[in-house]
Amino acid sequence: MQAMRNYFRQWSSDVRLDGKTVIITGANTGIGKFTAIDLAKRGARIIMACRDMEKSNIALKEVVESSGNQNVFASRLDLADTKSIREFAEKVNTEEKQVNFLINNAGVMVCPYGKTADGFEMQIGVNHMGHFLLTHLLLDLIKRSMPARIINVSSMAHQWGTIDLEDINSEKSYDKNKAYSQSKLANILFTRSLAKRLEGSGVTAYALHPGVVQTELWRHLNKPQQALMWMARPFTKTSVQGAQTSIYCAVATELETESGKYYKDCAPANCSRAALDDDVAQRLWELSCKMLNIKWE
Repeated sequence: MQAMRNYFRQWSSDVRLDGKTVIITGANTGIGKFTAIDLAKRGARIIMACRDMEKSNIALKEVVESSGNQNVFASRLDLADTKSIREFAEKVNTEEKQVNFLINNAGVMVCPYGKTADGFEMQIGVNHMGHFLLTHLLLDLIKRSMPARIINVSSMAHQWGTIDLEDINSEKSYDKNKAYSQSKLANILFTRSLAKRLEGSGVTAYALHPGVVQTELWRHLNKPQQALMWMARPFTKTSVQGAQTSIYCAVATELETESGKYYKDCAPANCSRAALDDDVAQRLWELSCKMLNIKWE
């Protein structure tokens, strides 16, 4: 019973974020939107980084009205297109004095096979490669804004994932569930590698599982999977509940000296053995840099 209470509980903290700037990818819907509302209520300047500007402008009004904070903005970011990522990062680096929190929240889930504008399989491309590049491009500004935090929204689905370094884009064969799990495992391995590189910089990194959340990401599930999720609905989280661990990783004071770890239900959690493989993490880092044509030691 206690575990269930922890699963559904809304995390409470009176920490203020006045004068801080937060970027949240995919903030126009689901847990991203409710993360934005909570952090806006704490006084932060919010940049909602979204692909669909029509939807993001509607969500922006909701965030402003719900939080009472007018310091909320929407900016276009398509994580399936490195040109868009670079344009967004250039705008932020030019216009913003600081970025104290980068919440890599956006994602796609078990979608049919498709490719990003740069030829990456869609799930590894958006969920991992896009956020990898975005973080790289904003990192100097984030470091200058220290103390700062980078938060990567992963999933318990990482437990069923493996990193296929020889076929990261699933070109030899494609299983949408395996590709999703691979991308979520990549999020945790990226967080571990990033944390090591950021030691002593004043910037910390966290990965998390938000819970099984009632979300638009379910739209690509097949009919049996959708039926199963419908039956499990009493045990799934609302988007408000799903946002709590993202909020916790952003503002919990007890995490100031922690970095590179994995969380769920607003508490430290165990991840799979594959997510602790630093050799694979390093090889994934090198492969990501090569595929994105960037230098990031």
